[in-house]
Amino acid sequence: MAIPVIDIRNVSRVYESAAGFVHALRSVTLQVERGEMLCIMGPSGSGKSTLMNILGCLDTPTTGTYKLEGLDVSLLTDDELAELRATRLGFVFQSFNLLARATVLRNVMLPLIYAGVPRSKRALRAAKALIAVGLPPAHFDHKSNELSGGQMQRVAIARALVNDPAVILADEPTGNLDSATSEMVMETFARLRSEGKTIVIITHDPEVAAWADRTVYIRDGKLLSAEEEREFVSRMDGRGRI
Repeated sequence: MAIPVIDIRNVSRVYESAAGFVHALRSVTLQVERGEMLCIMGPSGSGKSTLMNILGCLDTPTTGTYKLEGLDVSLLTDDELAELRATRLGFVFQSFNLLARATVLRNVMLPLIYAGVPRSKRALRAAKALIAVGLPPAHFDHKSNELSGGQMQRVAIARALVNDPAVILADEPTGNLDSATSEMVMETFARLRSEGKTIVIITHDPEVAAWADRTVYIRDGKLLSAEEEREFVSRMDGRGRI
């Protein structure tokens, strides 16, 4: 059997605060197969951002295991984790996180610089990533702050894609976009998924989740069972709130 790209088993995350211990995640088990688009839905404070931080190797579980492409990340040093984030994980954020005064091409080249890719190959790889997300070459020399919101998010997706990561992690990627632009961004994700990319999306939006191969629901730090999911979905409004 193929090894899941993401394999977390009985993962819990406990934080200590002035008010006591906070159980952000409680015994979460989840596998994501290669080429799958998965959505994670849940209300504010449900633990979905903590789960995304663990998947992105930005945080570590208190208990449980996380394997990325079969590699137990708990065994890695800080430097090895940094390299893993730079080469095997791509991040897309709600606020784009682009350098406003840098060109589109320069923004997409940045992960290649951090990964030590030779200068002679950076521009070509960045251009290929931008073409893959449907951004016309005429925009490559524009500053990122000259683009529309949808175009900026495409640049952010290209930046996440440029190192050919094992997983693209997207945190509310359509949160700052109107419905038409959101659909354009999701079409970009769908095209990448059809080309074999593995994508994990955090969203509040049921319309975004409808694009996924599978949606899991999290509440109070726990993934919901099938019966709990049905009840949860029946109580949501059109914006994914309960």
